[in-house]
Amino acid sequence: MYLCPIMGEFELIAAIQAMANGLPANGFEGIGDDCAVLEIGGGEALVFTSDALCEGVHFLREAISARQLGDKALAVNLSDVASMGVRPVAVLLSLSIPQELPTEWVVELMEGFTALANLHGVALIGGDTTRSQSGLVINITAIGRGKTIHLKRRNAARVGDWILVSDRLGASAAGLKDVLQGRYDTPLAAIHHHPTAEIEAGAWLGSRTEVHAMMDLSDGLASDLKHILKASAVGAEVELCDIPVAEGATRLDALTGGEDYKLLLTVDAVHGEALMADFEQTFHRPLYRLGRITDTRELVWLEKGRASAQELSGFRHF
Repeated sequence: MYLCPIMGEFELIAAIQAMANGLPANGFEGIGDDCAVLEIGGGEALVFTSDALCEGVHFLREAISARQLGDKALAVNLSDVASMGVRPVAVLLSLSIPQELPTEWVVELMEGFTALANLHGVALIGGDTTRSQSGLVINITAIGRGKTIHLKRRNAARVGDWILVSDRLGASAAGLKDVLQGRYDTPLAAIHHHPTAEIEAGAWLGSRTEVHAMMDLSDGLASDLKHILKASAVGAEVELCDIPVAEGATRLDALTGGEDYKLLLTVDAVHGEALMADFEQTFHRPLYRLGRITDTRELVWLEKGRASAQELSGFRHF
């Protein structure tokens, strides 16, 4: 298959997926969710995800401490596991390191990485190290384990479901603006550099049958919600006024900024209120309702109940 050099990110992923369709599945449920799935018997499954952080694209080395970067690199991978409704158990780590990077800096990176891994009981089981000629690259494969019936996928949204998010959005995008303007020590920059994977909430929501589809918010609500809609062959109506915006952020940050790493989920409307009440009692914070799943296969943004003409999309690499 010919890959056009100006192909967009999602078009590229679709092209790669099409090329992989002829390969043996070997028992895996592959491309399409935040993690690949392998059922291992006894009603349990392993999930696998891989993510790379590249200097100059995902971080500026002068703007973030080595310890913060080690923490962040692991957190964004654990977030994918949490979004599947199970807990992380192990990771593989590969580093491509510029020759001029001091050993002490790499040690501090690993201190941040291992501190978070220890906090969540995650084993580092292997990986690779190489030299880089063009900046630091951190690649992590995270592995989770849990009950097969707890797994949450993007293709499970149903018409009539409520659309919920697990926290306020946009703080990371607002923090990135500070970073790009050279303000590295603001509270919002700290949030951008220190994402928190929703591991406990993800596992709890995984155990709830009222929750249908789920994923984490990495590229922005405007893009990530479309993944659920496409996979589930449904549409949605979202009230812009109901989107929970973090302090110091704008609505546009919350919609398109990305790197929030909160959970986006759809829930059976009949049991939605009870689920939201149970969540707040358990985690001492609310779930936020944004809208509902429809049968139109279109995403409609509403402004106080009226359709908005805004065209919104989140972060894309290409």
